[in-house]
Amino acid sequence: MSPLAENPGPDIIAAVIGLGSMGLGMARSMKRAGLDVVGYDITPAAVDRFVADGGRGAATPAAAAKGADIVVSVVVNGAQTEAVLFGPEGVAHAMKPGAVFVSSATMDPAVARDLAQRVEALGLHYLDAPISGGAAKAARGELTVMASGSRQAFDTARPGLDAMAAKVYELGDEAGKGAAFKMINQLLAGVHIAAACEAITFAAKQGLDLNKVYEVITASAGNSWMFENRVPHVLAGDYTPLSSIEIFVKDLGIVQDMARSERYPVPLTAAALQMYLAASGAGMGRDDDSSLARLYARLSGAELPSSTKEPQSL
Repeated sequence: MSPLAENPGPDIIAAVIGLGSMGLGMARSMKRAGLDVVGYDITPAAVDRFVADGGRGAATPAAAAKGADIVVSVVVNGAQTEAVLFGPEGVAHAMKPGAVFVSSATMDPAVARDLAQRVEALGLHYLDAPISGGAAKAARGELTVMASGSRQAFDTARPGLDAMAAKVYELGDEAGKGAAFKMINQLLAGVHIAAACEAITFAAKQGLDLNKVYEVITASAGNSWMFENRVPHVLAGDYTPLSSIEIFVKDLGIVQDMARSERYPVPLTAAALQMYLAASGAGMGRDDDSSLARLYARLSGAELPSSTKEPQSL
């Protein structure tokens, strides 16, 4: 975090809409940096957790956004972002003129551009700012933000960005660029997770020591960040959702739609998407995305480690 993040001043008010594993960490990071932070979530218990940390809670998105300089939306997709902005008790008509809406959801770039135009027509700023790094980095204020928007949007959001992120990439002055960068990341992430699950389950089918496979591969050229991060879930038999199967059903679906509109082939994305769809159809949609390994095991008869933490979706 930059020096600005350490003491941005007590008069900066930030609202966080969506206090899940990512949003709660982001709200805590901004509060820790000295911002006055108000949180809202559709689940009252999530708001209660933030209030217990010393933050302020609100009963609606509009109430959270009233008077805020920065409104950070940490929801799942473009449809939810539109609802946060323009739905009943939405923030768009509650925000003060000149405030910035920071959209962290993963969405089609065309949707980001449309939302930005509608927000800016109200005298507000819109920062297209999808995030990467996971819940642990959100809690530490060390996210990567892939952002695009006007200079005014960046400047207004800067105290919040500096508090939440270790890296903020400024990718252009047009909303949609940040979303496009995030979709490239999600293409790779989804394919790499599928490849990691295919490989570790194939190793199980060969009767190999899976812990030794992990040790060898993470020291070899075939390693990937996703293999290193997700395979331990498989080794522990713990599929508690840190990032769910349904996330990649959504995100790889967006990639495929984007590619189809450009007449661009994405055969690896398409193959991976089919595996996520199959896992979701088998009842694993809300489980961790490493559950693709369980799907491969079911299809092949391979035996994977089990744990009492394993969801009952099988």
